[in-house]
Amino acid sequence: MERSLRAARVATFVYFVLDGTLMGMWVVQIPAIEKHVGVSNATLGSLLVLLGLGAFVGMQAAGRLADRFGTRVVVPVSGVLCAGSLALPGLVRDPWALAGALLLLGFCNGCLDVSMNAHAVHVEKAYNRPILSAFHATFSVGGVIAAVIGARATSAGLSPAATLGAAAAVGVVIALIPARSLLTRAATTPEPSPTPGSAAESAPGSVPESVPGSAAAERLREPSPKRRAVPGRIWILAALALMCMLCEGVANDWSALEAKNILGATAATASFAYGTYAATMTIGRLLADRVSRLFGSMAVLRYGAAIGALGLALVAFSPWIWLTLLGWAVFGLGLSGCVPQLFSAAGHTDTAAAGANVSRVAGLGYLGMLAGPALIGWMTRLTALNHTFLLPALLLVVAAVAAGVLRTGSERESEPEPALAPCP
Repeated sequence: MERSLRAARVATFVYFVLDGTLMGMWVVQIPAIEKHVGVSNATLGSLLVLLGLGAFVGMQAAGRLADRFGTRVVVPVSGVLCAGSLALPGLVRDPWALAGALLLLGFCNGCLDVSMNAHAVHVEKAYNRPILSAFHATFSVGGVIAAVIGARATSAGLSPAATLGAAAAVGVVIALIPARSLLTRAATTPEPSPTPGSAAESAPGSVPESVPGSAAAERLREPSPKRRAVPGRIWILAALALMCMLCEGVANDWSALEAKNILGATAATASFAYGTYAATMTIGRLLADRVSRLFGSMAVLRYGAAIGALGLALVAFSPWIWLTLLGWAVFGLGLSGCVPQLFSAAGHTDTAAAGANVSRVAGLGYLGMLAGPALIGWMTRLTALNHTFLLPALLLVVAAVAAGVLRTGSERESEPEPALAPCP
């Protein structure tokens, strides 16, 4: 039991690293692909909307499929599709082909993102303590890996087709390796006795995906006679996710271009603008679970969003590359714990519908992630690229003010719950 739960946790880490690496490889190749296809910043921003639309559709589909067939099936299939579709943007030669490639890449990435987050919620439920931020930290590890590989590939003169094609081939293999370790509906972790104030007590009918034989587990396998009503709190969490992930999208798609076009950095140096952000994002997410257990998820969102806004303001007004890198570092550290708190709250609102609820929050969030960069692209027609970053900084201020929504619900706020098993 303990071994299978630990193996499921490790497998989840692998998929988060994989997704972060795949999408990071796309991010660091954006300047080269933009030049190869011959599009402007504004046109590229419009094309990136399709990546977001594809992700949104994929998330909604994967959330329902994960609840119906189980994440053990949906996660590895989505991983293979996401890895395979990564090669397409490197092969295109015109804007229309790039549009189709981004739409498909977004769809496959949306499927992987929601299904692996739904599985992570079930693992967190089984551990009965906050661990979701650590999974998101390994996504950021993938971004760092991609930044390093992308810089080396650019320095070596490799084309986007060769770089993305090689990453796609390796990604397909990695997506298949940990599949058997994922949790199933018939796993063997015993159901704990609920304690006063615990998540198990405060969310009636919720049960870890790994608990066999319980009445709640049987209900998971039975078709529901009618569709579940979506709690209004889910849509509030989704709106906050949109604000935070819009800001993530700005860093993903415009950090390297801003360093290159505004400050005149080389392509290799510019890639470290994203790499710096991803590195501090990783560090912050490794610490966020502990901070959440000590001070509550509301504090992580409120103060993290405020720090992130400060970092973006530094980038917006920086005349030097070192100050810009510092700004991205502060931004990544502040924003690091915000989105995991929102996903965790959504998944724990109703564990039996974790996939659907996470897909709603993540879906609207990812629309923000891709609509944000598109909005930035359009705004470059009116002002300099770095000054457009003040808009997402303002949204982070709004998110900090609205963080009180995390006071309510069944997620753990102040003290850690005892784990189901003595797993690390």
